[in-house]
Amino acid sequence: MSDLDHIKRAVRQFTEERNWGQFHSPKNLAMALSGEAGELVSIFQWMTEEESNELNPLKLSEATDEIADVLLYLVALADRLDIDIARAVERKMLKNAIKYPAQSFYGSARKYDESEGEAP
Repeated sequence: MSDLDHIKRAVRQFTEERNWGQFHSPKNLAMALSGEAGELVSIFQWMTEEESNELNPLKLSEATDEIADVLLYLVALADRLDIDIARAVERKMLKNAIKYPAQSFYGSARKYDESEGEAP
């Protein structure tokens, strides 16, 4: 069993013990996921690049909690939609490799649909 399977089962059990499944529609889970992602982003708001790379212990603890919240909602949403996250990531990485070949995008932040002369 993968770590994601273990997390999925733990989230499922936690939800069932509280009878929260009734509230966990895909729409509600996606909205909650977005809210938690916003809380994660707010930790980094107004930081310099350097500050974001060297979080103090309090900010690192806050980021850790928010990353966990994001993952928990993401796992719950995928479970509700019967999506295997590991397989979805594998397929998406293959698509990205085609869209962003290393030899053409090495060191570049541009999108696949931008020409090399355009700024990202």
